[in-house]
Amino acid sequence: MGLHGRQPALMVKGEAVTAIQDDVCIEDTFRLYLNEIPMAQIIASPDQLRELGAGFVVCEGLAEGVDGVVVSGNDIRVSAATRAAIDYELRSSGCIGVRGLPRVVESELKILRADVFRVIREIESDDWKQTGGVHCSVLFLDGQLVVRSSDIGRHNTVDKVVGFALLNGIDLSRCVIGCTGRQPAGMIGKVANAGVPIVATKAATTDAGMALAERSNVTLIGFARGERFTIYSHPERILGVGSK
Repeated sequence: MGLHGRQPALMVKGEAVTAIQDDVCIEDTFRLYLNEIPMAQIIASPDQLRELGAGFVVCEGLAEGVDGVVVSGNDIRVSAATRAAIDYELRSSGCIGVRGLPRVVESELKILRADVFRVIREIESDDWKQTGGVHCSVLFLDGQLVVRSSDIGRHNTVDKVVGFALLNGIDLSRCVIGCTGRQPAGMIGKVANAGVPIVATKAATTDAGMALAERSNVTLIGFARGERFTIYSHPERILGVGSK
């Protein structure tokens, strides 16, 4: 199933009213089970569901890896060795709120300024151009695009690219994530739990997002547009910039 479909609508332009078939995002609700325990209901776009399940479990801090993912209808079943004494709050959203701080990222990765712009250029997806209603995340490894994921939820796009890496044996400590969405604390927590050292967005962050990125050893880059970007934490990973 695709991310969007054609739906009848009326376009009003000045005095003219025209019947059209418009490209509209598809959304659905998926039930996620971890080791057969109901864990979350995720509102998401109906593609890359194995990646969504794998990435969700790791990005939410429930496990450090996954053993398998099976999708049947709207059920996503993930098997994994979970962290001891998981304490979580069940929500019907793109995150479940595992209590406590995420992991501290360990990585020696450093990139060039040009790499930041290369990442940002890749996050404008064809699905966004057609619908204007989906977020996008990209995953880069060694300066090359590995995977691009689109979804109605910005949280889900991060889960999907991380899930792709997990299912394909990619070392996330050597990766960079680019994302269209804002980067508040909830998004930074996902990046940190995945062990990704650098995240860049065209959008903004929040004070809580900045503080969590600093504590979690994540390089947070915002407002990457045109020829500029703003580094909010751990600038030493961007060569030629140095420390704050």
